[in-house]
Amino acid sequence: MFKYTSMKKFLYWAPRVLSILFVAFVSIFALDVFEEGKSAGAIALALLIHLIPTIIGIVIIVIAWKRELVGGWLFVALGIGFIFIGNFESGAILLFMIPLTLIGAMFLWHHYKYSAPIGTPEPPKAV
Repeated sequence: MFKYTSMKKFLYWAPRVLSILFVAFVSIFALDVFEEGKSAGAIALALLIHLIPTIIGIVIIVIAWKRELVGGWLFVALGIGFIFIGNFESGAILLFMIPLTLIGAMFLWHHYKYSAPIGTPEPPKAV
């Protein structure tokens, strides 16, 4: 019984926490817009443009939190899309494709293995 509930909780929380950490990591790349000599308007516009991936990530997290199946496939699609965006470079694959695909797979794994909402009683064990 303990293993069932602990694995269920792990598969519920791990992709959510990892996706939030990943979006925070991607947000760090937006900090390169701050340069001396730029106007406040130019910095604000550049910051907005650099934060578009973060905004997309937050939207996908919200979708995945409410609908694991849809959110999981969105994370997988975004991860595979980074292969093409990154021109098949190994750095893009390591930094973006693998984590996003794993996060999506964890959302999908939880959805398919434990499709009942959290708080419902666990199914009886077969004897």
